[in-house]
Amino acid sequence: MLPPVGAPFDYQLGGPYTPLGGVRVVSRDRTAAPVAGLYNICYVNAFQAQPDALEWWQAHHPELLLRRGDHGLVADRDWGEALLDTSTAARRAALLAVVAVWVDGCAASGFQAVEPDNLDSFERAEGLLTEADNAAFAELVARRAHADGLAVGQKNTAELLGQRTAVGFDFAVTEECGTYGECADFAAAYDDRVYDVEYSDRGLAKACVGWMKTISIVRRDRDVVPAGSDGYTYRTC
Repeated sequence: MLPPVGAPFDYQLGGPYTPLGGVRVVSRDRTAAPVAGLYNICYVNAFQAQPDALEWWQAHHPELLLRRGDHGLVADRDWGEALLDTSTAARRAALLAVVAVWVDGCAASGFQAVEPDNLDSFERAEGLLTEADNAAFAELVARRAHADGLAVGQKNTAELLGQRTAVGFDFAVTEECGTYGECADFAAAYDDRVYDVEYSDRGLAKACVGWMKTISIVRRDRDVVPAGSDGYTYRTC
């Protein structure tokens, strides 16, 4: 089942909390429980290793971490995450063996969709990965999600909109499409089934001016902390 178009939306990756009244779509980390009665999107970091998981990757699958030869791991410096190596069919198959367990867990927990994050890791890969590498891995993840009865969201990466059907994406989760002027492209590609997170008041204003009547838009703090935490921000158009 696809998420509802234009529905009030909350992005709760930093920790779960009771959504405000009227919210109909929620995205939560795969380790959190879905919200009964709402449409729940399961966040899976499919293309990078989160800092608290790096030790596990190094112990169990060091060969799947992207490296610059003998010069160490390639990292997303903004978030301190090591990139996963999608550069060959064999490595993609090995990565899928890990990520598929997470996707299966999303379905078993009662989520309706999955959001594989960092599809754009090739942009940070120092030339070691390509769009085609990540699209090929995304297709494997999408197949598994569909087999589990889950819809699949394209996360950012406007460069791959033209391949959305081939990969198997059903809707989009965007970060700052208003800020970067990308809302129109995603809305056209997905018939307005777009769930946008803005991290600044200016970005929220830009998104709302053009798209408040068509796509789902929310303003969150960049760390998406739970309600009641310092820095928590939640606003809509």
